[in-house]
Amino acid sequence: MSRKKKLKFGLPKGSLQDATVEKLAKAGWNVQVSSRSYIPYVDDDEMEIRTIRAQEMSVYVERGYLDCGITGRDWIDENNSKVHEVGEFLFSKATRRPARWVLAVPEHSKIKSVKDLKGKRIATEVVGLTKRWLKKNGVKAEVEFSWGATEVKAHELVDAIVEVTETGSSLRANKLRIVEELMSSTPRLISNKDSWEDKWKRQKIETMAMLLRGALDAEVKVGLKLNIEEKNLKKILKRLPALRNPTVNELSQSGWVAVETIIDEHVARDIIPELKLAGAEGIIEYPLNKVLY
Repeated sequence: MSRKKKLKFGLPKGSLQDATVEKLAKAGWNVQVSSRSYIPYVDDDEMEIRTIRAQEMSVYVERGYLDCGITGRDWIDENNSKVHEVGEFLFSKATRRPARWVLAVPEHSKIKSVKDLKGKRIATEVVGLTKRWLKKNGVKAEVEFSWGATEVKAHELVDAIVEVTETGSSLRANKLRIVEELMSSTPRLISNKDSWEDKWKRQKIETMAMLLRGALDAEVKVGLKLNIEEKNLKKILKRLPALRNPTVNELSQSGWVAVETIIDEHVARDIIPELKLAGAEGIIEYPLNKVLY
């Protein structure tokens, strides 16, 4: 009896974990994580999940311990990992903005640019990325690894830090000033190169990517249903953006039609009052799980 094929997926432990589990649920995979185990449950007999720190994910995917996983573009670069990037998935823990690795210094520091770092000391978690950035700019400086609380070190222990931020609020709260941005990073679904060449595994990974993309796209969309007199149909169709064209069906009541469409959630608040004024009735706005283009 042949052994059933399994896809080993890496779930990023840390700030991305909850967001990834939530998006996987919308994509169709129920994942349950236990604080006592690094092997979460998933309701898919063809998949095994391992919880791995995002910082190490690309290393284990490259080595083939995992077939695929989710991690930031920053950690792929930091580890200089040779993996296949399946796609970008912007589901940041706080916002839908990319994470940014920035050079930051105390507010009153004389450091104004990368050139001012010559002979200085920098603390960061991304030592490799920082060293390559300094080399690219022709600057020699000392770079040391920081195990955490990096913002605090900038005032007493080092001259500057390279730290990750989304909004910059944490840096401002610690009286730090951003000098330059080294890179912006978003979560990526990555695959081991040999796994990507395996027909069965590739299809499984591509299915996951497609459904994750659909779940993410659905987050900023809503469905809209309404009834309208046929004589007013052209007027409201001009106001309704849609993926293609709204669906229009005749109702049992003569002279009336039902309209259904998908719109950006942020425009619904402006469009719905206009539709009501145009004579629309029975307006229903509803959330979506997935939108596949």
